[in-house]
Amino acid sequence: MKNLLSSLSCAKLTPSIYNNHLLDFFDSLLLQRCFTLRQARQIHTQLILTTAHHSSFLSARLIATYARFGSIFEARKVFKTTPIESLHNILLWNSIIRANVSHGYYEYAVQLYVQMRKFGFLPDGFTLPLIIKSCSCLGVLSLCKIVHCHVLQLGFRSHVHVVNELVGMYGKVRRMEDACQVFDGMVVRSVLSWNTLVSSYAFNLDSVGASRIFKRMVLEGLKPNYVTWTSLLSSHARCGLYDETMELFKLMRTKGIEISAEAIAVVLSVCADMEGVQWGKEIHGYVIKGGYEDYLFVKNALIGTYGKKHEHLGDAHKIYSDIKKKNLVSWNALISSYAESGLCDEAYEVFLQLEKSNGHPAVRANVISWSAVISGFASKGCGEESLELFRRMQLKMVMPNCITISSVLSVCAELAALNSGRELHAYTVRNLMDDNILVGNGLINMYMKCGVFKEAHLVFDNIKGRDLISWNSLIGGYGMHGLGENALRTFDEMIKAGMRPDNITFVAALSACSHAGLVAAGRNLFDRMVTEFRIEPNVEHYACMVDLLGRAGLLQEASDFVKNMPIEPNECVWGALLNSCRMYKDTDVIEETASQILAHKSEITGSFMLLSNIYAANERWEDSARVRVSAKKKGFKKVPGQSWIEVRKKVYTFSAGNVVHLEQGEIYAILDELALQMASVNYNINSCFDQQCISDQSKLLLIGN
Repeated sequence: MKNLLSSLSCAKLTPSIYNNHLLDFFDSLLLQRCFTLRQARQIHTQLILTTAHHSSFLSARLIATYARFGSIFEARKVFKTTPIESLHNILLWNSIIRANVSHGYYEYAVQLYVQMRKFGFLPDGFTLPLIIKSCSCLGVLSLCKIVHCHVLQLGFRSHVHVVNELVGMYGKVRRMEDACQVFDGMVVRSVLSWNTLVSSYAFNLDSVGASRIFKRMVLEGLKPNYVTWTSLLSSHARCGLYDETMELFKLMRTKGIEISAEAIAVVLSVCADMEGVQWGKEIHGYVIKGGYEDYLFVKNALIGTYGKKHEHLGDAHKIYSDIKKKNLVSWNALISSYAESGLCDEAYEVFLQLEKSNGHPAVRANVISWSAVISGFASKGCGEESLELFRRMQLKMVMPNCITISSVLSVCAELAALNSGRELHAYTVRNLMDDNILVGNGLINMYMKCGVFKEAHLVFDNIKGRDLISWNSLIGGYGMHGLGENALRTFDEMIKAGMRPDNITFVAALSACSHAGLVAAGRNLFDRMVTEFRIEPNVEHYACMVDLLGRAGLLQEASDFVKNMPIEPNECVWGALLNSCRMYKDTDVIEETASQILAHKSEITGSFMLLSNIYAANERWEDSARVRVSAKKKGFKKVPGQSWIEVRKKVYTFSAGNVVHLEQGEIYAILDELALQMASVNYNINSCFDQQCISDQSKLLLIGN
């Protein structure tokens, strides 16, 4: 290579000589044999010195070479500096369009196509598939329709490769009717045509449609190949039909169908979601026997399979450690495995290792890496850490996706951080993400939990394809704030809109009735759930009913309701009854409830602490101590209650018994003022507290870090 470069640099060649096709071919061969970006730049420099870069053929080769090394901006520069007279070669246009498409710059590729048409150049059978792919990836239906018209106008309706791309395009934008219409109109179909249609059904989570096309293919005398079978597997896997997927895989092996590495990866993804890990180990053995270990994406799939099972995270880490050349998917698979198992510290540690690796740009933390860690901390209740990571992500100039935004919105909802939530809302509008249902539901949940009902409804009204989660978020939000009638009104509107409620809907609605004291409405709702909607009540629904009756003072009815439950009451049901006993000081029901709670193998600390406090309030110190000792023996540790407030974009957390706050003096002064004002209007917080006691208790509860 060095000899060729030196020969080129020493040669005194004139532009006229360089226009010779033979020398064009020589330079093209040099570019194809480049092994580094530096070598490509050296050849480019020599071509500029000899003005050979004016050749459209060599410009196209240069663009392809720069694109091969990932230097898309240098490829664009070559195109922009190519003389206008050289732009008449379709090869040059195809080269720059392909370079942009291969690097995900789909919008830029479409702009180039528009520019090409304005110059009066017509696309060929290589241009159109690239533009069709760009339109499908952009997901803009209007663009897809326009390009489809171009295909017909230019006479490519019989071009198999172009029409196959059209079928795939409509599948990507979820227009399967259009995809089938294009497919049925094909004069000649290849096996790739059938595979594209089956894959489109798989992408749209339609296993029935995929199976139908598969059978039709067989009936028309074509033999499905391993790609067709893999697409069929994928369609069933995507639809959650795990047993059916495994049966198909068995059938493939029985029929002697070639098992591709892609099929193995699909089956492993199914094993990850199936109960137990036996299937995963069996497929792992098949991977070893079949020699599929050389495929990195198969090993990555194995990490995901073992990583889904908490007890097999060690196996996932071992497979990860054995990979010599890890790619970003390998890192993300392990990070996600730890995060989904609730091991946030371990996930964060692997994430930090990825950040410190300083490797090739392809193995630097991307939006999936960040989102996994942020979601992990968010799901574990570590909201402040999650928000801090999100801020770091923005400083790193990593653009969040809808999953990231949804996770951070859930944190804002739990912390009632309204200002941060509004900033995120503005961000989603600026980046055209507010149409996403995941983001929309996150915004509704955030605004409802922050008590900003008007803005929550504005988001709700603007969601085009609102789903059950959208309605449940509204109902649950109203219930949380004690607005039971609003929750029931929203429930009725949901039914009128043709949306069928689920278990979560009724938990939210019954809870709303409980907090608002709507006993009759709650009873009616419980009856409708069984008789009208045929939903079998679970323990959460029974707990809501016990809480509803107990809060209303109907303790005996609540106690009888628990005794007559068709399923065994759990700690939540007994806890709801115990809380009602505390409110109404019913010692008769307390004893029976206490014995049930102490007998339960519960892992919930709250009921034990509540029972201990009830005994203490009645000066039954020995019983109170006995309950606390029992809780301690079980390994329970009381998590202190917290309150928080957001001031100037910072969340301040307060909890009893924590480190003294830096602004303790100012807090005390405001609490004293509040206590005086409450006392002046005879506001009775608790009959056992006087004014001084109120102030002292408030100080005790609100001192925090």
